[in-house]
Amino acid sequence: MTDMATALNGLDQLAIEVPSWAYGNSGTRFKVFGTPGTPRTIEEKIADAAQVHKLTGLAPAVALHIPWDKVEDYAALDRYAKDLGVGLGTVNSNTFQDDVYKFGSLTHLDAKVRRQAIDHHFECIDVMDATGSRDLKIWLADGTNYPGQGDMRGRQDRLAESLQEIYARLGDNQRLVLEYKFFEPAFYHMDVPDWGTSYAQTLALGEKALVCLDTGHHAPGTNIEFIVAQLLRLGKLGSFDFNSRFYADDDLIVGAADPYQLFRIMYEVIRGDGLGPDSGVALMLDQCHNLEEKIPGQIRSVLNVQEMTARALLVDRVALAEAQNDGDVLGANAIFSDAFYTDVRPALAQWREERGLPGDPLAAFAASGYQKKINDERVGGTQAGWGA
Repeated sequence: MTDMATALNGLDQLAIEVPSWAYGNSGTRFKVFGTPGTPRTIEEKIADAAQVHKLTGLAPAVALHIPWDKVEDYAALDRYAKDLGVGLGTVNSNTFQDDVYKFGSLTHLDAKVRRQAIDHHFECIDVMDATGSRDLKIWLADGTNYPGQGDMRGRQDRLAESLQEIYARLGDNQRLVLEYKFFEPAFYHMDVPDWGTSYAQTLALGEKALVCLDTGHHAPGTNIEFIVAQLLRLGKLGSFDFNSRFYADDDLIVGAADPYQLFRIMYEVIRGDGLGPDSGVALMLDQCHNLEEKIPGQIRSVLNVQEMTARALLVDRVALAEAQNDGDVLGANAIFSDAFYTDVRPALAQWREERGLPGDPLAAFAASGYQKKINDERVGGTQAGWGA
C-alpha cells in the first residue's frame, strides 16, 4: 500500500459542503419529529454548520435552499457566515412544493407555469450573485405516474428549452448542475431519471452545465463508481450529494449502509483528479437527520467521507495497474481490498491534532456544551424544517 503519511497528505484537499436543511427538522411522509435546539432561522443553521467545520476542518461551506433560506440581504448573510468561519456554497432551487407544480415545473405544458419555474431559477441566480456562490443545483420532481399521462418526448423538449433560458442567465463564473433521480415523487417516469439524461441535457447546454450525482438516486445494484468514472472521464461531473441508502432515497448518513461503496466512489474521484478545489467537482452532503441529533450527524458524515478518502488514498495505484495488466485477478483485488480494510482512524486522529483540531470531533462536540446552549436559547418561534 501507499505510505500512510503520504496518503494522508492528500486529505488537505478534501472539503465537503454541508446542507442548511440538514440542521432543520425532517422526517418521513408520515411524521416530522421536532427536537430541542433546532434552528429557527438560516443564521442559526449557519451557526450550527460552523460548529461542524470548527471541529473537523472539513466543512467550509453551507449550501442554501431557496425559498427555505430566503432572506432580505444575502450579502449580509454571506458576511455573517464568513464571520463564523464558513462560506455560502451551492444554491438549490425548489420547484416541487408549490401547488402550481402538481403536473410539472420546467416541463409543464402551461407556459405560465414554466415561466414561474424559470423565474424562480433567475431568483436563485440573483442569490448567487449576492453571495458569490458558483453553483446552481436543479433537482426536478417532474414526471408522470401512468403510461399515457404525458408526452415524454415533448416534456424533454420543454425541459431543454427551459434549461437553456436559465443557462443563458448564468454569469461567467457560475455553473448549472442538474441532478437526477430514478423515481419519486413520480413513479412511471421521471423527466431526469438517470445520469444519461442529465448528461444529454447538460451537454446540449454547454461547458458551464454539469451533472450532479446523488448517491441515493439509483436503481438497486447500480454500479455508482462506474458512473463517477465515466462522468469524470467525460468532464461532466459537477457535484455529489452524499448520503446512504438501504432501499431507496433514504438520505441517511453517508457510508452507513455500505462503506465499501463510498470507498470505491472516492477511489474513482481520486483517480479521476476530482479531489480538490481546482477539480471542478463539489462534494456535498444531502441528508436528513430524523432521529439522531443533527450536528453530530453531520460531524459523523464528514468524518465518514474523510475516512474512506484516506483509505482510497492508500491504494497503491502503480502495483494495482501492474496486477491488472498481468491479468492477476486475485492480486489486483487484494491490493484494492487491503487498502479498504486498513484502520486509518488512529492516524486520522493524529492528523487532526497536528492541525489544531480535536482528535475525536464527536467527543469534543459533546464536551463543548453547544447542544445544551442552543437547547436553552432556541425556545419559541417556528423551527426550520418541512411538514408532513
